[in-house]
Amino acid sequence: MVDILHRVGVKDATPKQVYDVLTTIDGLAGWWTDDTKGSTDVGGVIEFRFPPGGFDMEVVDQRPSERVTWKVVDGPEEWVGTTIDWDLRQDGDYTIVMFGHRGWKEPVEFMHHCSTKWATYLMSLKSLVETGVGAPAPRDVHVAYPD
Repeated sequence: MVDILHRVGVKDATPKQVYDVLTTIDGLAGWWTDDTKGSTDVGGVIEFRFPPGGFDMEVVDQRPSERVTWKVVDGPEEWVGTTIDWDLRQDGDYTIVMFGHRGWKEPVEFMHHCSTKWATYLMSLKSLVETGVGAPAPRDVHVAYPD
């Protein structure tokens, strides 16, 4: 198994502020995709839709201001069964976001694409918390087709 891993510092933000954009429909729609709906409670399923397709995530863990974990229950074959998590901690003026998209079966070309896309969406999350404006799909940074 292989993982996508990223680390981002969000300036002048508390872990609670970052946690809130990871655990509310409005927050998620503000940085990942406008077309977000579902239940953000543990055991709930969040539906994320993008122009080329979408993903359904089961919320498996939430620890306020510390951690969020999802399991991919529907979407591209390479994603189903993988987990996505965020660990949050305060470090001075920053909230450090340790991101992982874990459990890929192999490092296929689509995984490379997704790693780059996750990086752009994490910058969107950072921008949303720091400035109030994110760049969710369909206004995201396009890196290649399909985006």
